Amino acid sequence: MAAPLAERIRPRSIDDIVGQKHLFGKGMYLRRIVESGNIPNMIFYGPPGVGKTTVARIIAENAGMKLHKLNGTSAGIADIKDVISDTHTLDGINGVLLYLDEIQYLNKKQQQSLLEYIENGSITLIASTTENPYFYVYGAILSRSAVFEFKAVSAEDVIPACERAFSILGSENGKKLSVEDGVCRHIAMSCGGDVRKSVSICELCYLAAETDGDTVHVTLDEAKALSHRSNMRYDRDGDEHYDTLSGLQKSIRGSDENAALYYAARLIEAGDIISLSRRLLVIASEDIGLAYPMAASIVKSCVDSALQLGLPEARLPLAEAVILLATAPKSNSAIMAIDAALDDVRNRDCGTFPRAIQNKHYDGEDASQKGQHYLYPHDYPNHYVKQQYLPDALKDRVYYEFGDNKAEQAALSYRKKILGR
Repeated sequence: MAAPLAERIRPRSIDDIVGQKHLFGKGMYLRRIVESGNIPNMIFYGPPGVGKTTVARIIAENAGMKLHKLNGTSAGIADIKDVISDTHTLDGINGVLLYLDEIQYLNKKQQQSLLEYIENGSITLIASTTENPYFYVYGAILSRSAVFEFKAVSAEDVIPACERAFSILGSENGKKLSVEDGVCRHIAMSCGGDVRKSVSICELCYLAAETDGDTVHVTLDEAKALSHRSNMRYDRDGDEHYDTLSGLQKSIRGSDENAALYYAARLIEAGDIISLSRRLLVIASEDIGLAYPMAASIVKSCVDSALQLGLPEARLPLAEAVILLATAPKSNSAIMAIDAALDDVRNRDCGTFPRAIQNKHYDGEDASQKGQHYLYPHDYPNHYVKQQYLPDALKDRVYYEFGDNKAEQAALSYRKKILGR
């Protein structure tokens, strides 16, 4: 059985690697490390299909090291010990490189089992992960490894890989190949920088193409049909999820409705209207707040409509909410105020409540001043009378500062009026 096309056309040298110019361009650090032949322990992280496994293989070949590959989803301590045993054989005379894919799936004990062999130089570890290693990789492994980020490959860099894939498919099968204009570009654009996925789509297009005599015709329509929705990098528990939500909120906070709609569209296309709805509700209070208090009610109505409608119609009220929030005046005065108050509650000895506002109507024998002496504001002009509400230790604290927007400035004017200022 033939290996998948993505495996058959893997680059064999650093110069053949697609993308990652920040790592392997002329004079870049990782390129110089690989070319030196002295390989440190390393962690590669980044999205799938961007060359992490390929680079590990090239490193092992360049350094003349014995390469072992394990996957964190299935490997155990026994598998690691099998790799270690190879260090004492002729195959491992130039060193053993362990490429550990998806290291985040190994538990702490399994990761710890590598430490002794990393420290004494029995093996060189290259681990890869699609998650942030600073959250998922054991700290002792991190401290002994250099971390390199692999980035999604641009569509322009993927196009030559697609062209090469079609060329190899044609030559392997002894067929003439006719690829319609735009096919490679569409596949590259639709696969979101995943080279492996792009090559796999090329193979699907070739297998599904019509044959006229000894010529295989790959059409743009077929490419569009077979690559439908393949450009979405989205994992509800991964960095892409939180990056998308972060992009949404920061775009709305920055009053860029077009960027906000883009990030909302990513969530809608992934079918994750729950996360989108929750974040919009947060934004209404955190970033718009008292500058336009009605935003919270309007967004709640839009979210309720979206959840009742479901997709695809849910996109309409959700888009309305996104645009409303992005174009609304902004104020973070509420979150700043409550966070300041919470900081005092958590970190200060605030003392007892003032006697005037306590929920009791009698005093003990030890009370220096008898009576509650609460002043009822509604009995006074403008329904206001000055009295102390905060504990003595906090009586001069100011948590809330009126924002500079129209709504909060109107509230400030009213405050000054009842204070007689």
